[in-house]
Amino acid sequence: MLDISQLRKDLDRVIAALERRRSPQPYLDVERFRSLESERKRLQSATEELQARRNSLSKQIGGRKAKGEDATELLAEVGGIGEQMKASADSLEVIQAELSAMLMGLPNLPHVDVPDGADETANREIRRWGEPRQFDFEARDHVDIGAPLGLDFDTGAKLSGSRFSFLRGPVARLHRALAQFMLDKQTDAHGYTECYTPYIVNREVLEGTGQLPKFEEEMFWVSRGGDEQHAVQYLISTSEISLTNSVREQVLAEGVLPIKLTAHSPCFRSEAGSAGRDTRGMIRQHQFDKVEMVQITHPDKSYEALEEMLGHAEAILQALELPYRVVLLCAGDMGFGSAKTYDLEVWLPAQQTYREISSVSNCEAFQARRMPTRFKNAQGKNELVHTLNGSGLAVGRALVAVLENFQNADGSVTVPEVLRPYVGGQALLKP
Repeated sequence: MLDISQLRKDLDRVIAALERRRSPQPYLDVERFRSLESERKRLQSATEELQARRNSLSKQIGGRKAKGEDATELLAEVGGIGEQMKASADSLEVIQAELSAMLMGLPNLPHVDVPDGADETANREIRRWGEPRQFDFEARDHVDIGAPLGLDFDTGAKLSGSRFSFLRGPVARLHRALAQFMLDKQTDAHGYTECYTPYIVNREVLEGTGQLPKFEEEMFWVSRGGDEQHAVQYLISTSEISLTNSVREQVLAEGVLPIKLTAHSPCFRSEAGSAGRDTRGMIRQHQFDKVEMVQITHPDKSYEALEEMLGHAEAILQALELPYRVVLLCAGDMGFGSAKTYDLEVWLPAQQTYREISSVSNCEAFQARRMPTRFKNAQGKNELVHTLNGSGLAVGRALVAVLENFQNADGSVTVPEVLRPYVGGQALLKP
């Protein structure tokens, strides 16, 4: 959430920053905001005047009573002022609620380094690593490679509908191996604390990290006791939600920063509005696994942490020997809560293109203000932390990349060397 003082002090700059995101519809109803602010100021000024008048009358009442004089008229006026103050307070509460709702619907402001642009075509490539493999046979996609190894979309659809998969045998073991390797790398080499988090969270938790209210249509929800009219709790779309909110409503000691957390979890997304995109295979699923990285940092250290986390995600791809590129997202392609985001895109031979496998973002104080989470700084004052998150990596997409990049002409798949200890030493997965 943005600091409302930013809007009050420099509304034009905020509007200009929001316009960089290139939304088809303005994020902020400027005239409504100005009207609410004007009424808020009027009510607060009127309340202060009423409070001052009541204080003055109270002193006069005390003086009259001390002298044994009648204060009935003054007492009646004080009573009337109390009623006016209550009415003002009620009106102010309504206005503050609407202003708060406005703020909850505003995305983060792009960092100055973020390039302008409306969509992925304006993203800026930073670097590439590895050379795409040249095949001496016709490369197949992961659906055809994976089917003989246990990748089963028909059973997934039978059980749960479209965009669900069922893994068995060699491909299920490879999927588990990838997740375990990623967790080991993030904990042993990069210093993250492994966590196991709930997969179901409360509404205020999703509001804290920014999924609600903006993206409610993309969330799966569950109810208790047959209450189908109201969402009681939600399935997480990423463990960023539960990891980041693990410090919600806390004032942290400065010395504990940075806090580095990681978790492997399933993720559930309805992907509203994405019909027709990537309907074949595992690229876009309603349920997928991810190893998430989260850092809670001092504000002065968050952009240093962003580069560090990008390196932590890259290290996974390099260890797996998968070619990839790093892309800096433009303002119009960034997530709602992000101030700056890098995407890692892995090479997929069957598509002859790079596809996203990780996003690493600095949300600055945007999520911390919503949770809220602070730390006590060197001056002894409470200050908002900065929060960062990133995939380290998306397990299903990593599986896709391994199957396609390490496929062999006979239908087998070579197991990347770093994964072999996790699959009983096997060098090949064979149908």
